[in-house]
Amino acid sequence: MDESQARKLIIEVGKLLYERSYVVSSDGNVSIRLDENRVLATPTMTCKGRMTEESLAITDLEGKPLNDKKASSELAMHLLVYKMRPDINAVCHAHPPHGTAFSVAGLAIDAPILSEVILTLGCVPLTNYGTPSTNELTESMKPFVEHHNALLMANHGAVAYGADLWQAFDRLETLEHTAKIAILSRALGGANDLPKDAIEKLINIREKAGYLTESARCQACGYLEHADIACGLDENSTSKPNSNGAKISLSREELIELLAQAANSR
Repeated sequence: MDESQARKLIIEVGKLLYERSYVVSSDGNVSIRLDENRVLATPTMTCKGRMTEESLAITDLEGKPLNDKKASSELAMHLLVYKMRPDINAVCHAHPPHGTAFSVAGLAIDAPILSEVILTLGCVPLTNYGTPSTNELTESMKPFVEHHNALLMANHGAVAYGADLWQAFDRLETLEHTAKIAILSRALGGANDLPKDAIEKLINIREKAGYLTESARCQACGYLEHADIACGLDENSTSKPNSNGAKISLSREELIELLAQAANSR
């Protein structure tokens, strides 16, 4: 994709993120890797629904500006992904309400409840909290980027990435849709997990179909046994997600309100 096409695509996806309430105000950021040493990124302090092609920033893979526009202060998370994943050419970071609700509750999106999610996305782990725009955030992401295509960042939001910007956006949208379904199912009494043998079949299907490669088998963590080992995290790792694992109790009135909010959200 040439630079002109990339600029148009970032504007289009930025409007979608804003219209679907995945971001508000100047939240979120989007980028495309133009070539081996140039990244086109959304500008700092700008609403994603009101950007222009001329407002986009260009940097190198170290974050050094290559034009007169200032990139998002959270560009470092994009650059980390590009450096760790040569197969990735686009990144979307946003604060989708249902996915972000999981992150502030200290929960990963890792329950095997939807076959389509296992086929195309895999589980979405929760990283430890890191202050946005600092290396705390990127350090918390490092253990997970290699084996996962989307992450929840504790008390922050979500990031998804792909071979192109549409794939990155689709993965973010799948994350949000799954989180919404999970919240609704919990309100209705709880979701039924797929059986282990069905999950293994789905993982084999996704590899044969090319949805995800064998290197992504770690994405079965949370579904199968020895999840932490699969993620490269041992028992003493300080990089484990800080899920509190607590059960959530709701009154009848709270349940009704939660269902109403979920049904009315876009």
